[in-house]
Amino acid sequence: MSNPKEIRAAELERFGQEWAAAELRGDTTFLEETLADDFVGIGPYGFMLSKAEWIERHTTGKLKYESFALDEVRVRLYGDTALLTGRETAEGRYEDGDTKHDIREKFRVTLVLVRRQEDWLLAGVHLSFIAGGKEEAAS
Repeated sequence: MSNPKEIRAAELERFGQEWAAAELRGDTTFLEETLADDFVGIGPYGFMLSKAEWIERHTTGKLKYESFALDEVRVRLYGDTALLTGRETAEGRYEDGDTKHDIREKFRVTLVLVRRQEDWLLAGVHLSFIAGGKEEAAS
């Protein structure tokens, strides 16, 4: 892999896997360091979360993942910007007061990454449900 574009794409695929692992662990240190200050996360129901709101779901314990995987990854490079698309499969639970939601879903995910000096920052995440992507809970 001597092509600089292939090397950068592989680097970004690793970033995507590191992000998925951080989401699974609820690793707020990783998220604080890698989410851009003006980060926007768009959920599958259309809600929008700032960097602080995205991280807060983990610091408060409202969001707990049992599994979180990223596959079918494709990277497109545009200078110091990249789009990483793939499939996210997640299981867990979100609880906030009276709101309780079991997560057993598959999403199409788009990560928007920007290069700042030598580091890549995650500027945005957009999730869309995959039709028929809900996993049925075991009886």
